[in-house]
Amino acid sequence: MPSQTMIVTSALPYANGSIHLGHLIEYIQTDIFVRFQKMTGRKCLFFCADDTHGAPIMIRAKSEGTTPEKIIERYHREHQRDFDDFHIKFDNYHSTNSEENRLLSEEIFLKLKKAGHITTKDVEQAYCEHDKMFLPDRFVRGVCPKCGAEDQYGDVCEACGSHYSSTELKNPRCSICGAKPVRKVSGHYFFRVSAFEETLKKFVGSGALQPEVKNFLATWMKEGLRDWDISRDGPYFGFKIPGEENKYFYVWLDAPVGYIASAKNWAGKTGADFDQLWRLGGAEIHHFIGKDIVYFHTLFWIPMLEGSGFKLPHKIHVHGFLTVNGEKMSKTKGTFINARTYLDQLDPEYLRYYYASKLKNSVDDLDLSFSDFVFRVNAELVNKVANLGSRVISILNKNKGLENRIEHIHESGRQMIIDMHKAADGIAADYDACDFNLAIKKIMRLTDKANVYIDQSKPWELKNDPERMREVLSAGINAFRLITLYLKPVVPRFAEKVERILKIKPLKWDDSQEWMTHHTIGKFERLVDRIDIESTEKIVEITRKQAGVKEKTRSKEDEGLIEFEDFTKIKLMTAKVIEASKVEKADKLLKLTVDLGDERRTLVAGIAKDYEPDEMIGKTVVIVSNLKPRKIMGIESNGMALAVNDGNTLKLIEPDGDVAPGLKVS
Repeated sequence: MPSQTMIVTSALPYANGSIHLGHLIEYIQTDIFVRFQKMTGRKCLFFCADDTHGAPIMIRAKSEGTTPEKIIERYHREHQRDFDDFHIKFDNYHSTNSEENRLLSEEIFLKLKKAGHITTKDVEQAYCEHDKMFLPDRFVRGVCPKCGAEDQYGDVCEACGSHYSSTELKNPRCSICGAKPVRKVSGHYFFRVSAFEETLKKFVGSGALQPEVKNFLATWMKEGLRDWDISRDGPYFGFKIPGEENKYFYVWLDAPVGYIASAKNWAGKTGADFDQLWRLGGAEIHHFIGKDIVYFHTLFWIPMLEGSGFKLPHKIHVHGFLTVNGEKMSKTKGTFINARTYLDQLDPEYLRYYYASKLKNSVDDLDLSFSDFVFRVNAELVNKVANLGSRVISILNKNKGLENRIEHIHESGRQMIIDMHKAADGIAADYDACDFNLAIKKIMRLTDKANVYIDQSKPWELKNDPERMREVLSAGINAFRLITLYLKPVVPRFAEKVERILKIKPLKWDDSQEWMTHHTIGKFERLVDRIDIESTEKIVEITRKQAGVKEKTRSKEDEGLIEFEDFTKIKLMTAKVIEASKVEKADKLLKLTVDLGDERRTLVAGIAKDYEPDEMIGKTVVIVSNLKPRKIMGIESNGMALAVNDGNTLKLIEPDGDVAPGLKVS
């Protein structure tokens, strides 16, 4: 295990609005990474802060008849409460509107200036004569000069990704009042990024970036490194530039310095040596950010650090955006969901688990499909993991003669536990690489094996052989303990409940190599509840109401039609039949075991009149994979096979050609 301290940061949320589910991808991802590191015994410090400066907060405060400081204070409390309730555990959560951040920003600026990396020149800017102010880039809207997209910001086009100045926009308008801005000249400070081209090239080749991000950076560098305007004219809410009365640091200069300021604030509170964290020491620094701010965290942040004598990050972990039901988050569709709206309805660990099951070391977007969310939480976290614990612990609790004590593990279960011990390194590597989806898949495979072991061992039938029953349950409880350990970075409160039930100390990663024997456990308590699609529909409904969206009245022509969003709730997948048998006392039914790529399921299909069991084996079919489980003739069916029925015969829908199981059908 590396001995040096690890410093981990998440991007700073802007103190002008609430945390939403899109933000939470990053904070949950970072928190899982940090919790894993701490479980391994590594000293890992998680720093963050509110991003508090810039014109938007100043303008909002003016419109509300209050001060920027009061806006900041309000959202600081709200953000911390939301993060706490999502079990996101910072070592320090600070603010960029702090003395530490002011002093550090000035230090960096003055060091860059002394080294000749700061220049001044006149700049023509957009100025609103109505509002009597130079307009920040984000307060000028117009047509992109590169691709012609309408209604784009004054600094970057969301359609083509191009960067430009606000004066290059076509048909510009002020976002505050709608007036056409005029152009005025003002003297500005610039950071000579071009002086650090070799630093950037070295950083790109250092292994600090994902391949996709390296490609982005290489493209930007080919276009040529431009000097960066780091000043803004007043009125502006931020830090004044040393020696100036009406010029301020651009928010993107002091915002990332907030990472360092949070570390300095923590060091001041704990007595730690700050210089050993970010200046001289061997700390390993990891930034977690979204792909929309890669530009600032690479082309500008890296030269700023290099030029002022601060350590460069070891890695920058970049994630994609959140889509909901396959589409961009939308207030009118009720999918721009605030953290608190979710928390008022559902357990935060459902979302932590779902995000973990889909997060990988990639800039790909993550889709929150509500139907898949409900299915995955119920099928995996509830039915597989929690149900395993419920089965084995409850049986031990109910058999008084066993006195809630586990002893030796039955020979039939020892190899299962040994295999689970061996899985620790692979799962650890996935967590360390931020491939959480792979870790979850491996953990679910272990859970499946444990459930199969209990099904085959049938401890409930061993009442006449209590010691054999104890040995089987001891294996099952050891398996449940290990599965909980591996899931602990993802669902920490779930793990705490299990630790309390099992009467064990907080689980650490090294415990994955231990056996739990000769030990008395406690009473089982409910770990997690099933959820239904109605819960997510309620969240959407509340979000729409918060946005002031009125429900549409359906016309007669629309009767019987469904919305596109309704269709997207249906999850169709390819499934390969690996076992098939007739269902007793049911002429029309076949019991099918199907392979979905990363899991196996049982389905009951009404196809026995048209298909024999033998001809079904090896066939790839299309199933609805997110139906609620149904008991049919005493068998739980987890999905529905699709077929065409002409009234006489029934034909299963099959893909054209040889395709893998578990693929999405669209």
